[in-house]
Amino acid sequence: MKSYFLKLYSYNDWANKKVIACLKKQQVSDDKILTLMSHTLSALHIWLARITGNSTAPYPLWKQYNLVELESMSDNIGKKWLAYVNENESFDRELSYNNYVGDPYKNKVENIMIHLVNHSTYHRAQVAILLRQKGFEPVNTDFITYDRVITGQLPD
Repeated sequence: MKSYFLKLYSYNDWANKKVIACLKKQQVSDDKILTLMSHTLSALHIWLARITGNSTAPYPLWKQYNLVELESMSDNIGKKWLAYVNENESFDRELSYNNYVGDPYKNKVENIMIHLVNHSTYHRAQVAILLRQKGFEPVNTDFITYDRVITGQLPD
């Protein structure tokens, strides 16, 4: 699982950075788009905080951040997730936590980690649709594109 999660979280980090670079390049300031990317990155921070036993308070789930803040958040959380994966050997422990409205749940960490990358992909797709609807050009963040980039078949 470790090598799988290293690949998955490297991809997620790359994809988030590609979207933020796309938003910066086109000077996107749309509230819905920024809120979706803010939510995506906040969720990454919140879940890692839950898993590691830290406070989730610094990252409200639906707060909107600006592009400079998003870029910093993305860089920070990408490094933290990769460090977490590198520092752990097993991800099958059960985590008890309360969701953002206070409801108690239990899930295996590995399932949370899979969910979180899927969650990020889901919201990046929403951002891509909104960009196109508003006359901007979205960026391709498909996993296979990432694989082609890291294997040298495509430029980044």
